[in-house]
Amino acid sequence: MTTAGRTNESMIAEAKKVAEDLGIEYISRQKRAVFTLQTMNEDDCIVVGKERLEMFPYGDEKPFFFHPNSSMFRLKRLIAGKNDPFIDACQLKIGSKVLDCTLGLASDSIVASYVVGNEGKVVGIEGNSFIAYIVQNGLHTWETTIPEIDAALKRIEVINQSALNYLKSLDTRSFDCVYFDPMFEETILESDGIKGLTKFALYEDITEELLSHAKRVAKDRVVLKDHYKSERFAEFGFHVLKRKTAKFHYGILQIR
Repeated sequence: MTTAGRTNESMIAEAKKVAEDLGIEYISRQKRAVFTLQTMNEDDCIVVGKERLEMFPYGDEKPFFFHPNSSMFRLKRLIAGKNDPFIDACQLKIGSKVLDCTLGLASDSIVASYVVGNEGKVVGIEGNSFIAYIVQNGLHTWETTIPEIDAALKRIEVINQSALNYLKSLDTRSFDCVYFDPMFEETILESDGIKGLTKFALYEDITEELLSHAKRVAKDRVVLKDHYKSERFAEFGFHVLKRKTAKFHYGILQIR
């Protein structure tokens, strides 16, 4: 844990706090390059900058950092009265409760939070503690020019745990929709500035056990986003919402 090259007392204080929160070592930058600090400690490096937290994988010059990514474009479409395939598949409305079991950079959770509003609830699960911390920090500090979107980001609750363990801890029918996107890493690979996430992210495969708990927790439906050629849809009995020319489809397990 360190600060940006041109640091100040505020950054140093924040870096020390983040280090304490994550249980990692704080190292004074002293104008040294991130690569130098990585080499000295043979480890990944998190940097507190002026506007954001960045995580550099060991030996990599491209950091992972939070960014709303495609959610901003999707929200502007919704505001303009257009539809969003994810929202349609999950059948979300004001007051809905959504569990996103594959949070990633929270793009889907951000769109869901905007739609369900203050009356609803969006919880996102992330297995890697560093990614969870950086995404949660980003959700609470990122600012747009639209107050409703800023509020939507801040409403999302980030849980640092495996999806299976968290699902096991939940009451029956406690969320309207339980959502899985096991292919979110493909989106990440296409995005500059966040490719480093693939070296940290923890991926849980879709299994009968995972889905059995998802079906218990979901009040209305379980939704799976996957590649259009995926065999998971047929294997686990999902009804597929096919979309022409799309690389991925949404599968639905209707609970009621």
